[in-house]
Amino acid sequence: ADGNAGELQKYFGSRMEFGTAGLRAAMGAGISHMNDLTIIQTTQGFCRYLEKNFSDLKKRGVVIGFDARAHLSSGGSSKRFARLAANTFISQGVPVYLFSDITPTPFVPYTVTHLKLCAGIMVTASHNPKQDNGYKVYWENGAQIISPHDKGISQAIEENQEPWPQAWDDKLIDSSLLLHDPYATVNKDYFKDIQKQCFHRNINKETNLKFVHTSVHGVGHKFVQLAFKAFDLSPPFAVPEQKDPDPEFPTVKYPNPEEGKGVLTLSFALAEKDGAKIILANDPDADRLAVAEKQESGEWKVFSGNELGALLGWWIFTCWKNHNRDTCAIKDVYMLSSTVSSKILRAIALKEGFHFEETLTGFKWMGNRAKQLMDQGKAVLFAFEEAIGYMCCPAVLDKDGVSAAVITAEMASYLATRNLSLSQQLKAVYDEYGFHITKASYFICHDPKVIQQLFDNLRNFDGKNTYPKSCGRFKVSGIRDLTTGYDSSQPDQKAILPTSKSSQMITFTFANGGVATMRTSGTEPKIKYYSELCAPPGNSDVEQLKKELDELVNALEKHFFQPEKNNLQRKTE
Repeated sequence: ADGNAGELQKYFGSRMEFGTAGLRAAMGAGISHMNDLTIIQTTQGFCRYLEKNFSDLKKRGVVIGFDARAHLSSGGSSKRFARLAANTFISQGVPVYLFSDITPTPFVPYTVTHLKLCAGIMVTASHNPKQDNGYKVYWENGAQIISPHDKGISQAIEENQEPWPQAWDDKLIDSSLLLHDPYATVNKDYFKDIQKQCFHRNINKETNLKFVHTSVHGVGHKFVQLAFKAFDLSPPFAVPEQKDPDPEFPTVKYPNPEEGKGVLTLSFALAEKDGAKIILANDPDADRLAVAEKQESGEWKVFSGNELGALLGWWIFTCWKNHNRDTCAIKDVYMLSSTVSSKILRAIALKEGFHFEETLTGFKWMGNRAKQLMDQGKAVLFAFEEAIGYMCCPAVLDKDGVSAAVITAEMASYLATRNLSLSQQLKAVYDEYGFHITKASYFICHDPKVIQQLFDNLRNFDGKNTYPKSCGRFKVSGIRDLTTGYDSSQPDQKAILPTSKSSQMITFTFANGGVATMRTSGTEPKIKYYSELCAPPGNSDVEQLKKELDELVNALEKHFFQPEKNNLQRKTE
């Protein structure tokens, strides 16, 4: 009525794209947003796609979980979306295991494999801003979907846009014999399964170490308390203002522990009050974990995802080694990390004799690769990505902030009996396997054209089809472009890792041993970068390494990002 064509275009101009991460968008009206209609259409497409792929879908069924997000102005909520999705499947005779209450995201992939279901859906936007929601999809192997499933589902959504009869009437499911609630079973079995990673129960019972936990207004509180109980640890102190789910996330600017100290302000205050040395912070859907530790100086150190990855990798391997006296078994042991994460696991693997593999960015790749390896009889002990995601337990083929929190607590309790802090142990890991200094950040850019132009410039730097030969004073010695499939280090110049034209990702190797990757985010308007300098064991001039990496990163920002020219907004603490 107001003739506001711009707003109409925003809501109805283009449909949300269904990708390997499923859907992620703001809740609100129109086909570009998360709402009852787009959830119904998406689920109808997904249901038809599953029918095509599984002849026993009506016997096995699917699992659906949801977080605590809600959007008052549009009436959308994760629970409502989950019920509508359940209604869609049940209307077609497909059994649905719908959690009756909020759960952490990792409970969905766990349930898929545990109950041998065909697929799983988690309604969550993880740590995105409060107006967002998402629809995350798992395949029968318990890992997130990868191509070509995303394309197949996307096409099926296009073909099934008209809501089926009674699609909106979610009350129908309550009387259906096809509706099951896995909440009690999964809660019992999950905590039993993660106890296989508990190696020091006696130390856990005795430890005087105190922990603070925050679930940042999300779903994690109850589950981390139960995990501590399963490991015989005293419960962590919960940040009272943040322990209960609240879709408004009132105490934080962004509900993302990755953003650093800002999200942990209340945790620091509670830790000081209760004399706790370690803070464990989950993101709102409890699949990620941030850790902070009070230093001798009284300062708090927030570990980066790479640092915690180094600690957990060292710990999980050490526990495995102490329980496996058979020296031949190591040839079947694997650890994984994504290509933009620190290569510390590679250094540990080389020295200790197990296998390390890198995958593309994201747990969908690590989960699927882990499953392939496990099906070949291999033991995948650990996988991580620098975005504070850790897979510490083979029962969940995705990142899991609940098991990671309690395993970190056991590691810290064990180290305390040796009078070691997490920071001291991290230094010991670097001393033994070589220092790996990393630095990562991002720029915000809302204009896809600018992003495209920036990457085009890098591919045509000194004339057509030429990549940069240097970055400031740093000489470039190798280029891998996973958008185009080019890799200068391979004999045929073709990249080994899978390539994707729909996302931007270029890795530069420098003559000084530094590596830097620039890539676009699949779920946020960001251009991210990751950099690392590795030194062989015995090189202890850490400050010099840090200085060198800082200079490399400054050159990268100045020459390759050109933030002023491209009008990019820096990450702010």
